[in-house]
Order: sequence, then C-alpha cells, then structure tokens
Amino acid sequence: MNDTSTLTIASINGVELHSADEALTPDELRQRAYSELLRQEAIKQGLLASDDAAPTDGITSEAATQAIESLLEQSLAIPDPSEEAERRHFAAHQATYSTGERVRARHILFAVTQGTDVVALRNRAETTLLDLRCHDGSAVGDRFAKAANALSNCPSGAEGGDLGWLITADCAPEFAKELFGHTDVGVLPRLVHSRFGLHVVEVLERDPGCEQSFESVRGAVTLALRQKTYVTALRQYLGLLAGAAAVEGVDLEASESPLVQ
Repeated sequence: MNDTSTLTIASINGVELHSADEALTPDELRQRAYSELLRQEAIKQGLLASDDAAPTDGITSEAATQAIESLLEQSLAIPDPSEEAERRHFAAHQATYSTGERVRARHILFAVTQGTDVVALRNRAETTLLDLRCHDGSAVGDRFAKAANALSNCPSGAEGGDLGWLITADCAPEFAKELFGHTDVGVLPRLVHSRFGLHVVEVLERDPGCEQSFESVRGAVTLALRQKTYVTALRQYLGLLAGAAAVEGVDLEASESPLVQ
C-alpha cells in the first residue's frame, strides 16, 4: 500500500488541505498544513485580506506568500550569534569550512518514481543497508558491488555503484550534506535521502582539503548559526499556531523540520 493520505480529508480550522482523490505523502500533507496555519495567521494579523482564497493544490497566492514572509519577519526574533558561539561552532565543524574536500564513494540507488510503493521501497533499501553493515572487512566490498549491480537504479550499478571522487558541486545539496563535512568511512549508518530516491552509501576514502581560518569563513559561520536559530524559532512558532488550531487528519508532531520545502 502506498504511503499516502487519502482516506480522511485533512484540514486546518475547517479549511481542507486536499481533495478527496488527491494522494499526498505525510511530508507533503504537513507542508500544506504549516502553510495554511501561516496563511490563516497572516489574515488574523491583518497582513492578508480576509477574502484570500485558500489554495486547492497546495500553492498559495502571491499575496499570501508575501504576507507569510512579513508575518515571519515580525514574529520571529533571530539574534546574531556571539563570537564565542561562532568560534565553538567553527571548531566543531572545521571540515565543513574546508575547501577542496573530496570524497570517494559508491552507492546503491532505490529510485522513487511515479507509482512507486514507497513503503516497500524503503523496506528493500533498509534491508540492503542492514545486510551490508552486518559484514565488515573485505566481505563488504564484494557484497556491496554485487548488491549495486543487482539492485541499483543508477547506471553506476554496472560498476558496482562506484561514483569516483566527488566534490560538493557534483552532488545534489541534500546528498552532499550527508557526504561532506564528516569523518566517517565505510557504509553510512542510515539511508541518504535525495530528490532521486533512497541511497545506501559507502565512503571509501576522504580527502579533507585545506582548512580555512575562522576569520575567512566567519560570515558563513554566522549564517549557519542564524539558520539553525531560525529553524528552532519557526518550529516553536508553528507549534503555538497548531496548538491553538483545529487540526484534523495530519500529524504535525512527526516531522523533525517544520517546513520540508
């Protein structure tokens, strides 16, 4: 059975989030719920006309989008991090701020395509990951290559899943986030999610590149900490809005991140 939400029409304060025949994943449904919570609050705060039409396809009007941006700007106070906090973050994530970092990796792609049974696909991917992590030493190499050849939906499967040496520019951002800025080598302990599907990934070698000074990357460090603070503040704000709303048919507690897009 597909991982969709079609039996019950989800709603926020009586405003339906989808049609009866529309199939949405839990993350897509939560995204719509959060957007609708913000749209309704923007109306309440006088930032959006009360006759703004609720979206029927999950896409808010241009006016609603601008009103939500204004709402968040005035509702979320994001202080600048202290230099001490910036230095702590930099010391703990130096690899992230290195230049020229490379990773030699291989993967097994379980592609998500139209009509894919996502639950069954995830089960196959997790079973493969568990099988490969249960073997160590030289046994992993042969088993990984054979699994990639048999299961991977990527052309690299014919080469045992080998992706060669990669830099961040070679990868989708969500894939690069899991590969770069870390130190672990071997089969990664969890599936890597990307726009293409689910990946079992093995890091074969790492080249850390050149370390940068704190001063040279301080701007990037500041942005990273502000973004982290923003996500925390947004999650708390959405929690307050959800707590005061009539939420039907969607589990807003199951998401680690308040907005998945």
